[in-house]
Amino acid sequence: MLAELWPQYGLTIVTPRLELRLPREEELADLARLAGRGVHPPDERPFLTPWTDGGPMDRARYVLRAHWAQLGAWSVADWRLGLGVFHRGEPLGMVTLRARDFLVAREVTTFSWLGIAHHGRGVGTEARIGLLTLAFDHLGAESARTDVFRDNHASQGVSRRLGYEPDGISVDVRDGEAVVSDRLRLTRVAWARRERPAVRVEGLAACREMFGHPPHSSI
Repeated sequence: MLAELWPQYGLTIVTPRLELRLPREEELADLARLAGRGVHPPDERPFLTPWTDGGPMDRARYVLRAHWAQLGAWSVADWRLGLGVFHRGEPLGMVTLRARDFLVAREVTTFSWLGIAHHGRGVGTEARIGLLTLAFDHLGAESARTDVFRDNHASQGVSRRLGYEPDGISVDVRDGEAVVSDRLRLTRVAWARRERPAVRVEGLAACREMFGHPPHSSI
């Protein structure tokens, strides 16, 4: 089985409505086609990734390339866990948990996109809670960070509802112009204070070493 060689394929995060897991080949194709149909309105630009450039096939192939690159470049010192978001088998989008030098820094960052038809249903919040449960409660993170454009009101709202607090700014280039993002941080202490739905993490024991933990460690 693939999970014997790449144990992250056995890792599943289960929230009240969603499953977060590495997509299999045809599921990845479905997610890519979903992104091809759009992840935000064409007159907006809430992400640094130029999702509205090119056509549906360009967006779909971007998802494939990014996913394969993350898997192939995985190392304990620098990893990205890109999980498909599924509701009763239907693909809704993808969420990514990233860390560099995690065993020392104990910090993660999160990224996500959802098919445009699935916006406004609380999916993004629930999926983020699933990722953060893995990071804080099972991998031992001390903080989670996200950078959000100031005009990305949906992501700003999700982050602040979950207890993220201002932590400065970052500056990127978007369409040839400098654009400011709010850097937001959620600490372990703030996470512990939040009420949140029950989340179940399955299959982590087999892939602890891929995150740098001994296979039988408690975190």
